[in-house]
Amino acid sequence: MPALACVDSYAADVFIPPSPPPPSSTSTAVAVDAWSPSLSSSLYRIDGWGAPYFAANSSGNISVRPHGSNTLPHQDIDLLKLVKKVTDPKQTGGLGLQLPVIIRFPDVLQNRLESLQSAFDFAIQSQGYESHYQGVYPVKCNQDRFVVEDIVRFGSQFRFGLEAGSKPEILLAMSCLCKGGNPEEAFLVCNGFKDAEYVSLALMGRKLALNTVIVLEQEEELDLVIGLSQKMNVRPVIGLRAKLRTKHSGHFGSTSGEKGKFGLTTSQIVRVVRKLSQARMLDCLQLLHFHIGSQIPSTSLLSDGVSEAAQLYCELVRLGANMKVIDIGGGLGIDYDGSKSGESDLSVAYTLEEYAEAVVASVRFVCERRSVKHPVICSESGRAIVSHHSVLIFEAVSSVKPAVHEADPDDIRFLLESEEAYEEVYSAVMRGDQERCLLYVEKLKERCVEGFKDGVVSVEQLASVDGLCEWVLKAIGGSDPVQTYNINLSVFTSVPDLWGIEQLFPIVPIHKLDQRPGTRGVLSDLTCDSDGKIDKFIGGESSLPLHELESDGGRYFLGMFLGGAYEEALGGVHNLFGGPSVVRVLQSDGPHGFAVTRAVPGQSSADVLRGMQHEPEMMFQTLKHRAEEVMHHHTKGGEEEDDDDDDEAEFGNVAACLDRSFHNMPYLATEEVSMSNSLSAAVSNLGFYYCDEDDYLSA
Repeated sequence: MPALACVDSYAADVFIPPSPPPPSSTSTAVAVDAWSPSLSSSLYRIDGWGAPYFAANSSGNISVRPHGSNTLPHQDIDLLKLVKKVTDPKQTGGLGLQLPVIIRFPDVLQNRLESLQSAFDFAIQSQGYESHYQGVYPVKCNQDRFVVEDIVRFGSQFRFGLEAGSKPEILLAMSCLCKGGNPEEAFLVCNGFKDAEYVSLALMGRKLALNTVIVLEQEEELDLVIGLSQKMNVRPVIGLRAKLRTKHSGHFGSTSGEKGKFGLTTSQIVRVVRKLSQARMLDCLQLLHFHIGSQIPSTSLLSDGVSEAAQLYCELVRLGANMKVIDIGGGLGIDYDGSKSGESDLSVAYTLEEYAEAVVASVRFVCERRSVKHPVICSESGRAIVSHHSVLIFEAVSSVKPAVHEADPDDIRFLLESEEAYEEVYSAVMRGDQERCLLYVEKLKERCVEGFKDGVVSVEQLASVDGLCEWVLKAIGGSDPVQTYNINLSVFTSVPDLWGIEQLFPIVPIHKLDQRPGTRGVLSDLTCDSDGKIDKFIGGESSLPLHELESDGGRYFLGMFLGGAYEEALGGVHNLFGGPSVVRVLQSDGPHGFAVTRAVPGQSSADVLRGMQHEPEMMFQTLKHRAEEVMHHHTKGGEEEDDDDDDEAEFGNVAACLDRSFHNMPYLATEEVSMSNSLSAAVSNLGFYYCDEDDYLSA
């Protein structure tokens, strides 16, 4: 059978099955011949995970709606137009930045913050709750200066504060709060492991009239707080983190429950209260903190945890503590896959409004039953605030289709055990006996590989076997039609959670959404590591519907969404691929609806080398000296002196090439971009484009 099918001239009388149809998607929309952006929106679940900030527009591109549901039609930002503005050469009016690039939308950040505050305000008003909501942003989610400063500025009207978990984060938080509004009222919640310097910094915040709260994570931290506060003559505000019995069973719940990494057990809490009472500092204990875990899947679990914590809060009041605040920690989840389901770590079964309603109702019910004054409600919702505001844009630079092997009929006939075996397998293919065919393919490959190792099968014959087996698999619908798309990205640097904990993010082409995707693909990054790939996608898919790359070199842009939390802080420098370029974009009333207010080139090769303790300047001098030696040896070896000018020119080219390579980004670039940006990249560590938001660089 297979030999006849491989070459038509040898098998004119054999039926050759047609190529298998394109793979079907989980969405019925793929089966429709006509295509539209709305079908792409359904296929990629854009309306599920993207609303109200991302949508497929009539041009087939992703649109950003910077003000969420309040965005007016003329305020939509076409992401493809923005990417072209960012990546086009400076000579043609672009910014000349190299991909990959993170695009930040502060307007989205502001809308997320306002939406969270509005949800709690509505729940408090509708339920007659007699205190208020006052949140904090955990800076560990994204410590970028402009992100933190934006949150402080946007949240000043709500007394929105910051949470820090390390000494550098405390310094960062104190500085940002001092520059922002309401530094005396906004909370600075100090979590994490503490030493004397950490506690001293937190107490210094009290001296600076910041509303600093030291949250005890371990019982022994209390001695540091008592001793240093007396030494510094500062009256501290103390909180404690409780290990609740309520436990989140998902991946992100590993820090919850009695065996969680942080927090005090009930017996430790009792001892802390006694010790504070003995030190005449029980009035300093004012806040109760807990954390069920990130991505809390349902409001039922949330209510259980908050109710348990509220009971503990009331007990602390009964014991004489001057309690004022209940800090419900993080856990407000987002919908990564658009499923609106609480059955996985990728989604949650509630809205912002439902989350706030459950929290307020649980605290109110317990406190009223215990006749305890309603506390201020604080949350540390980092993921829900910053995830939507940034988009990672990268490019598919090439694709690798499944290998096509041609089989030589003479080689195949030589390898077949008998004419009977030939007829048997041919018959199995014709009647669609998939199990029999797969068994035949497996055994034939195994036998021929062993023969190749023993030297009795040639490499040509082995290649023909691959062609034979491929034909059999294709004939029975068992071949793999998935292509590999090579992307200009490092998974380890830009999407570390995907590699480390298998966190999935929506990945979508940002254009061509008015065209039917013709194939399915997995994504392979630039790193020399087999783990540097993306072969799991939202919706349980092992491949992603994609468009064929254009033969004329047209660019194909992809976006990874909802990655604004954690990814930038966790990213490493695997294979010395550094951080991406970053731009900051505001909605404006200009001709294209956006304005780039800040653009920073990604790390150069010199930057990442310097970060690993190498000295790029010395490396460059070493290589330049080697070039001089080689040129000198070349001249002494009998070359005419008339060639000296040519040698000098060649040396100059070598030095310029080396210098450019040190100062360009490690990622792939077109020659045009690489050359046009060489000068600006050479000073990338000295400065960057910047303008105030009142002085837009308009598109």
